Amino acid sequence: MVFRNQLPPIIVKEAIGPLVRLLTSSSSVVHTYAAYTIDKILLVRLTDSTALIKSADLSPFGTELLANLFSLFEKQGSKDNEYVMKAVMRSFSTLQNAITPLMGHVLPKLTEILLSVAKNPTKPHFNHYLFESLSLCVKIMCRVDTQYVAQFEEMLFPIFQQILNQDVTEFIPYVFQILSMLLRMHTNGIPDPYMGLFTLLLAPVLWDRPANIHPLVHLLQVYVRSDPQKVIDKLGSLLGIFQKLIASKSNDHEGLNLLRTLTEEIPDQAMAQYIKQIFILLFQRLTSSKTTKYVKCLLVYFGIFIYKYGAVIFLQTIDEIQPRMFGMVLDRIFISETQKVTGKTEKKILAIGIVKLLCDAPQTIVGDYSSYWPPLLQALVGLFELPEDMTDEQVDEHFVEIDEALGYQTTFSQLNFAKHAEKDPFNGTIPDAKLFLAQSLGKLSKENPGQLTPLISSGIAPAAQTFLIKYLEDSHVQIG
Repeated sequence: MVFRNQLPPIIVKEAIGPLVRLLTSSSSVVHTYAAYTIDKILLVRLTDSTALIKSADLSPFGTELLANLFSLFEKQGSKDNEYVMKAVMRSFSTLQNAITPLMGHVLPKLTEILLSVAKNPTKPHFNHYLFESLSLCVKIMCRVDTQYVAQFEEMLFPIFQQILNQDVTEFIPYVFQILSMLLRMHTNGIPDPYMGLFTLLLAPVLWDRPANIHPLVHLLQVYVRSDPQKVIDKLGSLLGIFQKLIASKSNDHEGLNLLRTLTEEIPDQAMAQYIKQIFILLFQRLTSSKTTKYVKCLLVYFGIFIYKYGAVIFLQTIDEIQPRMFGMVLDRIFISETQKVTGKTEKKILAIGIVKLLCDAPQTIVGDYSSYWPPLLQALVGLFELPEDMTDEQVDEHFVEIDEALGYQTTFSQLNFAKHAEKDPFNGTIPDAKLFLAQSLGKLSKENPGQLTPLISSGIAPAAQTFLIKYLEDSHVQIG
């Protein structure tokens, strides 16, 4: 039980004014506790999980609150007070658009602080909250008007360039995250300043630092999605990064994430010459070092590949590596490992891929691999009916507590307010995977009359048949 959550809401709201005034205390203990308390009461929720103190409650104090908080950075002993910077971050998050009129005052102060601490980064928590506050400024202002993107770039790029040139290793992962935010907001391709940076991002020295891996991969994904044509000439280098990452047990998922984006976005003709070698590398890693994480990510990637290129190309690519290898892939990966995949988006991607294997590749229905059709269908039903993993549900970022064990270099520190919703790989064309299965089975049944019902009745378990019948009934589809 948290004590502050037991206080009457009116008492909590009435405490804002006195706490703001306590920030002016010359005692570092007093103003630090005031800042700490402001942060904590802004996290208090009502029974409906919304914030007790909303923007309208805090905005009357906004000017005084922020002026008092920023004045503390000028006091001896509080120049890098992490509790004060965290209160700044939380105040921004609560005020949201109400901070817009104050941005002209607070943003120069934040950049001034950034320039100062970049000379000698010593306080990981303080610096993390500083970058969180900057990412909130970008998010709030550019949501109001995308014309602010250019202003942020004009203000931040020289500082970021300095951080990169001076190799301030503690700050580089944060720079990559904010660059990703800004580049995502460009809807007409990749501006020249970003392209000037692109070659630098491929430098091997950056990829040797563990803390850089995730933000670098994400930034490259944003480049590829923003304008695939502009990065095609570096496709070989990008695939080289993929190869390096999947060789590592700790970074293999990042390599597959990058490969997934390349597969989704790069034109077919540019990717075609690399596909067979990519698959060879994927299977070599699977053979040499099979881990649950790698298998799960591999299955999701296969789902994306099948959706993009089709089940037949997928089958042919594998059998070109080794005759009848596709049967082993079905048996030892898809049928055996499918139920290990978790996460709403990941399960949907895999499900769509399996549906296409079941319904779009003649070899799996009446050809050499038809014996795998019933167990593959049962594996798909199992994937649908497992308890849903809620880890990728949307969480209100305002209430996320920043990790109290922040550090530099060895681990990556995610900027909570720089996160971005995951792109739908199907662009809204397949809203429901179960409906997609039912409709695909209906079409397949018409193309192969009288064949599916015996396969289903004799090949999959009664419980799975019950679920399948429901999918078909809900979709108003009949099969024969």
